[in-house]
Amino acid sequence: MEIRRRRLLGAVGALGATALVLAACSPGSSGDSGDDGSGDGESTTVTFRLWDEAAAAAYEESFAAFTEANPEITVDVEVVPWANYWERLPQDIGSGTMADIFWANTSNFALYADNGNLIDITEALGDDHDEWTQSIVDLYTRDGSLWGVPQLSDSIALFYNKDLVDAAGIDPTTLRWDPTGTNDTFLPAAQQLTVDAAGATAADPAFNPDDVAQFGFNAQNDLQAIYIDFLASNGGVFQDEDNQFAFNSSEGVAAFQYVVDLINTHHVSPSAADTSQNGDLARDLFVQGKMALFQSGQYSLPAMADAEFEWGLAPMLEGPEGRVGVVHGVAALGNAATENLEATTAVLAWLGSAEGQLPLGANGASFPAATDAQSSFTDYWTEQGVDTQVFLDAAQGDTTAAPIGPRVQAGMTAYGPYFEEMFAGRLDVPTALQQAQDAGNEAQAE
Repeated sequence: MEIRRRRLLGAVGALGATALVLAACSPGSSGDSGDDGSGDGESTTVTFRLWDEAAAAAYEESFAAFTEANPEITVDVEVVPWANYWERLPQDIGSGTMADIFWANTSNFALYADNGNLIDITEALGDDHDEWTQSIVDLYTRDGSLWGVPQLSDSIALFYNKDLVDAAGIDPTTLRWDPTGTNDTFLPAAQQLTVDAAGATAADPAFNPDDVAQFGFNAQNDLQAIYIDFLASNGGVFQDEDNQFAFNSSEGVAAFQYVVDLINTHHVSPSAADTSQNGDLARDLFVQGKMALFQSGQYSLPAMADAEFEWGLAPMLEGPEGRVGVVHGVAALGNAATENLEATTAVLAWLGSAEGQLPLGANGASFPAATDAQSSFTDYWTEQGVDTQVFLDAAQGDTTAAPIGPRVQAGMTAYGPYFEEMFAGRLDVPTALQQAQDAGNEAQAE
């Protein structure tokens, strides 16, 4: 899952945040190279790792302000691409070369919390911090302690190409999918919005699925933007109360069958072979004007700057159980093995402050988890003529839990090949879900 996977009122909260940082940076901290507090000592360097280039630029701005107030501490930002991030994480923790602070998502933090690899944020920061979005706090709370400083959150909405939907006479705010076909307004709309090179729509018997010029929708093997939302809005669950995979249900089979058919039967979405090779293909097609409807999260907003047409945001697709989407958050985790514990704790405190998170919203890339910084994100997009209220509505409406558990990443890796075969149409949905769930839960039990 790519939770990929990110400003505001000047100095709101600045005094309190800076006081907390400075209090945590008293002379004599581990790794401070003998700094006596006079400003003449050597600087301590805290390393910070994440997977997103756009967010890295925002963090560079944030850390420049931090170091200006705390010249004895510098922060080095390291970007490890998503494709390699999770492979390197256990290797670097095991070898002792992991960054002092690093990004994580919900499916990858619990194992390290249980293994003692993380700084206990509840213990390190206490209650003296700015307010954070409670749902993100809950996601990273385990055994009564918080194991990451909430940084940003994502919810799901429907991007639409205004020219294309207007020409087709389709209102994207009213679209509803239904695996029984009853009151299903989405599939007919997606078929009308899918056009081959000769101008035939996907509803036309003359339609050529091998020569599509414009797709209707981005159905694909994407947990966050697509399949967990279809699953939940059909009344299914991804995991049960014990964190076991539970998507193989009658509701799950119906939801996955609907999504897979969008690709392989109705041809309103790109082939699974193409989207598996390039997870951003659908987004790129939308930006190029070659896709009419694109369901995704706030993380896709910056890419829309390249769109040369008028686009808008509608609520995510409605299902039989309404609009039920996943709300996910990214947190900054502290490495318990850091050699610079005091300085690392100080940076974690800064990362939790509204002032520290302002740049995350200032570039319009993500919704900060510090509540006093959140209007920066909506203000930015309002200035661009984009109303992001649908994302806030989604986060405050009916939601489903993001993947969680100490071995959930191992489980997702184990079921991955079965999902690839299912989305490609090489393995029927009931068989794929049964085999995927069994493999995933077996891997979680190891």
